[in-house]
Amino acid sequence: MSPDQARDELRQIATELTALARTGHVLPGSLQQRHTYCGKAGCACQADPPRPHGPYWQWTRKVAGKTVTRRLTPDQIERYQPWIENDRRIRELLTRLEALGIERLEADQPRT
Repeated sequence: MSPDQARDELRQIATELTALARTGHVLPGSLQQRHTYCGKAGCACQADPPRPHGPYWQWTRKVAGKTVTRRLTPDQIERYQPWIENDRRIRELLTRLEALGIERLEADQPRT
């Protein structure tokens, strides 16, 4: 990649990172839809075929190396899904930024 191309890509990354940061809407983790089984005899979730409880929506993330899960309402899912997408986009942009740094370092290595 030429220096001009790298500079243009850096500008694009910086612009997008700035726009995402300005929203203040960034949330790490993931959202999942879950169904559960209670184990109570006679409950519909134990029938044949089983009809599990739910769906329940969960937000899961890591805190100090441990998985933390919180149940959310359907309204919260709708509201916070874009925040999680913003977090994923920020991580993609940082990966691109790191790749550019590695590429630049590799290009700067003395030839033997």
